[in-house]
Amino acid sequence: MNQIEDMAAADPKRVRILDGAMKVFLAYGFSRTTMDDIARAAEMSRPALYLLFKNKTDIFRAIAMMILSRSVEAAKMALAGDGTFTERMMQAIDGAFISMMSAVIASPHGAELLDMKSSLGDLVGCWRGRLGEHIAGAIEGEAARNGVDLAARGLSTQLLADMLLDGLEGMKARISDPQGQRQAAAALIRVIDLTLKA
Repeated sequence: MNQIEDMAAADPKRVRILDGAMKVFLAYGFSRTTMDDIARAAEMSRPALYLLFKNKTDIFRAIAMMILSRSVEAAKMALAGDGTFTERMMQAIDGAFISMMSAVIASPHGAELLDMKSSLGDLVGCWRGRLGEHIAGAIEGEAARNGVDLAARGLSTQLLADMLLDGLEGMKARISDPQGQRQAAAALIRVIDLTLKA
């Protein structure tokens, strides 16, 4: 995932295209957006746009890759920061999971854009794996700090990380309001925190 983000950071045209395309996708939805719309938003010609991207699906995937990569980095920083386990975990989940999607959800075309998730399966799987690694690492650190042997309880750091991510996925399907999502996420994190107490 970092490859696309690195390419975007290295190429101002690419950044301009991805920023412009994101605005157009949010304004018109994926199906109604054309390569002409994206070229206009990026203030470039359509032929110049085709030199960097083969079609709007390619652009959409690049945007998704950039957003997902940024969310993992935000979570990693939050988990390594100061505060209690629950505070750090909540900040990580909010940044990587809830706030990340706020612009899409607020868009009148949010549902259509979220339905595109199935075309991003490989990217989402990679994102979940990377996010899960960081969450498992934070859980492992907290268990060690508290002197808790998870294996003796029939648990593992990866199992707890997967339970949290699965719970968050279910929560997103049930609760659309970001504040409600934060409350549900906080409850999931509290359950994991209780598991990590000696």
